[in-house]
Amino acid sequence: MKARLHVQRGGGGGKPQVEVFEVPFEPGQSVLDGLRWIRAHRDPALAFRYSCINANACKECMMEIDGKVVYACTARLAEADMHLAPLGNKTLVRDLVSEIAPPDERLVRDDD
Repeated sequence: MKARLHVQRGGGGGKPQVEVFEVPFEPGQSVLDGLRWIRAHRDPALAFRYSCINANACKECMMEIDGKVVYACTARLAEADMHLAPLGNKTLVRDLVSEIAPPDERLVRDDD
């Protein structure tokens, strides 16, 4: 059994492209499980954010899945085509990573 993840790829400067990955499917898996499998077995450069082991940093895996804003760690992987994109209302960093820190909390580099 396979799930097909249509993942939006690219950086903030160019036109995004969609890449399709087939991942092994087992009932109960999360979309985050599928993304981690892709990074481990198909494309180590795939960019997405998560921090499940750090309870104070939750909400990092938020993205659009099939047009709805959800957490990849709680969204269930389906034996079907699923479309993944970064948050549309945030600045794109790369692939599924968008800027999540409020502007006043971002690290500012002082070049002086």
